Amino acid sequence: MHAVYWKSLALELESLLDSWWGFSLFIYSKPKEVEDPVSRPPYELDELSLQDLLQEIPLWVKNPNYHSVDWLNKFFSDLWPYLDKEIGGMIRSVAQPIFAEYIGKFQIESIEFEKINLGTLPPIFYGLQVYETNEKELILEPSIKWAGNPNIILVVKVLSVPITIQLVDLQVFLAPRIALKPLVPAFPCFANIVVSLMEKPHVDFGMKILGGDIMSIPGLYHFVQETIKKQVASLYLWPQTLEIPVLDVSTVAVEKPVGILHVNVVRATKLLRKDILGSSDPYVKLSLTGDGLPAKKTTIKKKNLNPQWYEKFKLIVKDPKSQVLQLQVYDWDKVGGHDRIGMQLVPLKAADTP
Repeated sequence: MHAVYWKSLALELESLLDSWWGFSLFIYSKPKEVEDPVSRPPYELDELSLQDLLQEIPLWVKNPNYHSVDWLNKFFSDLWPYLDKEIGGMIRSVAQPIFAEYIGKFQIESIEFEKINLGTLPPIFYGLQVYETNEKELILEPSIKWAGNPNIILVVKVLSVPITIQLVDLQVFLAPRIALKPLVPAFPCFANIVVSLMEKPHVDFGMKILGGDIMSIPGLYHFVQETIKKQVASLYLWPQTLEIPVLDVSTVAVEKPVGILHVNVVRATKLLRKDILGSSDPYVKLSLTGDGLPAKKTTIKKKNLNPQWYEKFKLIVKDPKSQVLQLQVYDWDKVGGHDRIGMQLVPLKAADTP
């Protein structure tokens, strides 16, 4: 009994001594100087350190040739609900030749989209590289990643039996080259958008049929992924391109203005009588061929066969070697069309000759 008592007392004394020793060490020990942590700018860190610091390193961080395009992501985020229908139509047109290759194979009779809904998550631009060339073009190379939530439903008819397939959990990573060409002096300042892929895109998605995941079938997932990559690459992998027309180049004056033509309309004499009462109400229309701009007009001189205007005009000249100044005199009528009294053509090349 006494041995147990003395053993318990010894344990309590040992615990008190440990507490006193720790308290004394805390009170009487000299504090050490707190050292500032070593800080380094991000550009001095290696890629592994940056990966620990950032979940994903944007291209504009790793490559100085790429630009940060947060504004573009904001733009697409606000515009995405309105782009859904337009992009859906483009997907249908692009997919038609791909689907056509499988009609008649594997007892497939038709492949059609029942629904194309791109979801609420827009693509994300991780960087943009801009090239300037000696041609009349602007080349853009964005890095695009899209982990979206679309609802795309295909109906495949096999042996007259329709099979509904739903694409879900779509992920697309691609780096397209977008050329805006040719550059023209008319809004939006380029006539075509030419798109091509510099490398095969990464495509990942799930496919559900009748409530089951058919991508879980061994070998099917890899086959479908590679088939889609090959089909997209055969269509748009450089030098193959997708060309989207924006402006009709034939209607755009590509030549830059080279000068201004000053025209002073002074007078006309002995004009023909076009009115019933034996007079005319003349005015002059001025225009340059090839500019596509509305003609300019003088004032109307009522009941005058020898009118005087002394009115000055300025016309923009783009090609003085081929353009012609047109001067047309019309008789103004209150009702119906105006009758042309006469016309004079003045080639700018001849006018410039001393």
